[in-house]
Amino acid sequence: MPDIKHFDPDAALATVERLFWERGLAATGIQDIVTATGLSRSSLYATFGGKRELYLAALRRYRERRSLPMIDRLAEDGRGLAAVADYFTRLIATRCSGEHARRGCMVVNAHAGTENGDPDVREILDRHHGQLREALHGALLDAREAGELAPGVDPAASADLLVLLAYGVNLRSRAGADAESLGATVAATLTTLGGRAGG
Repeated sequence: MPDIKHFDPDAALATVERLFWERGLAATGIQDIVTATGLSRSSLYATFGGKRELYLAALRRYRERRSLPMIDRLAEDGRGLAAVADYFTRLIATRCSGEHARRGCMVVNAHAGTENGDPDVREILDRHHGQLREALHGALLDAREAGELAPGVDPAASADLLVLLAYGVNLRSRAGADAESLGATVAATLTTLGGRAGG
């Protein structure tokens, strides 16, 4: 077995994560990974396994380091619709500006790729979906408690709607939609729930 102590596995995985995030599983070859990381195939295989295992490790890394902190912040906020508005404001800013603009979300990208047929990938995607929905549902329950929701608004159904809206923001930003138009859509949606636009 090759000596795998001569490189930082997490730094290598960060590079792999970036490749899969930008290109997806199908469009990223092992040679692309070798070139980007500067590592031999044998070192990659010995440390992570094959391409599938590399992708799963990169997807888990992305979810844990990029998605979950935003979801946890939403879940812990406690300000009802203001928390939801802030979540979408930060999401749009991340997707439309800065270092990672126009990449979309690696988790949401996987929903649209061939990789979603892998049961281990699906498990990650389903867990992510459940946690985001739970956080949004909790925020909407806080909003209802504070009297912010319009009459007849169902927090559970609205949480499902907002998860789909978040997916749409991710996919449309990757396709080039601008922050202003995405923000207007979010504001209109929150207005229908009883919130104030703009958050």
